[in-house]
Amino acid sequence: MKLHVVTVGQPKLAYAKLGWNEYFERLQRLHSVRVTHLQDKYAYDATKILDATQETYRVVLEIEGKQFSSPELAEFLKKRELEAREVSLIIGGPEGLPQEVRDAADCQWSFGKLTLPHDLAMVTLLEALYRASTINAGLPYHK
Repeated sequence: MKLHVVTVGQPKLAYAKLGWNEYFERLQRLHSVRVTHLQDKYAYDATKILDATQETYRVVLEIEGKQFSSPELAEFLKKRELEAREVSLIIGGPEGLPQEVRDAADCQWSFGKLTLPHDLAMVTLLEALYRASTINAGLPYHK
């Protein structure tokens, strides 16, 4: 499966850099993963964000989006894999994503009602994808 993680900015805090690198490396063992870190100045540039995700299945991180359990996320990824489309997972800046990007999304995903620091949201995304992927691969990580 092809995954494309698109973020406005990149992890800045030491713990987040370590977490990002750890889960990115793990995720790459299970999928073809590419990353686009847009500069902070593009946080509200819908065109720039949408251009980075053309012809992909767009999933935006949005507080009002659908919440998934880990097994539900695994099933979601399995369905996307059958469609043979690259999946772009988009994290906006600290203020979220422009409405135009949210409207263009195929799916809006929420980590819940809690507000997470931007760096932590990026690590959480990779860990959640890795956990769901290990479920699909029958690996023991999820236990």
